[in-house]
Amino acid sequence: MKKEVLMAIVLLALGTVALPAAHAQAKTDQKATFAAVFDHTLTGVENEFVPAAEAMPDDKFNFAPTQGDFKGVRTFAQQVKHVAAVNYMMGGAILGEKPPVELGGESGPDNIASKADVVKFLKDSFAYLHKALNTIDEKNVLEKMQSPFGPNKITRLGLTMIALGHPFDHYGQMVEYLRMNNIVPPASRGQ
Repeated sequence: MKKEVLMAIVLLALGTVALPAAHAQAKTDQKATFAAVFDHTLTGVENEFVPAAEAMPDDKFNFAPTQGDFKGVRTFAQQVKHVAAVNYMMGGAILGEKPPVELGGESGPDNIASKADVVKFLKDSFAYLHKALNTIDEKNVLEKMQSPFGPNKITRLGLTMIALGHPFDHYGQMVEYLRMNNIVPPASRGQ
């Protein structure tokens, strides 16, 4: 498959969030790279997710709905820790290494419990995932790596697509939790 065709597929798959990175690079006459597009997209994800995590007050950080059919759902803090743990897992898989912190599974370490510690864990996970995405190039993007979720192999591109989309599964739940506590999510303020 030619590089141009592969790049077009990746840009279409990433959607409009990735297009500004390619456009910005074209303006500066620099060659668009996988790493630059992925890193830019992750920054967009991070800029939505981290402020939402920070918006929940300390005394409500462990909030989970109790009315209706919400039995067994993750708390707000557990949503954040889960995304952070998966960020580390995906980054480690992309790099072909063990993550630099002991995760205790996809729920994150038990010893990280306070809002300050959870938010720090989250920010550190995004930094690690940025590091991983910045290693991706046209030579290794389709190389198969060990999946962090089982015995299967998956390409770095596949891992990246999961890593970029996964936080938004939980962001939607976090927005609902914020609104249940009369907090307007940062991304919705002033609009």
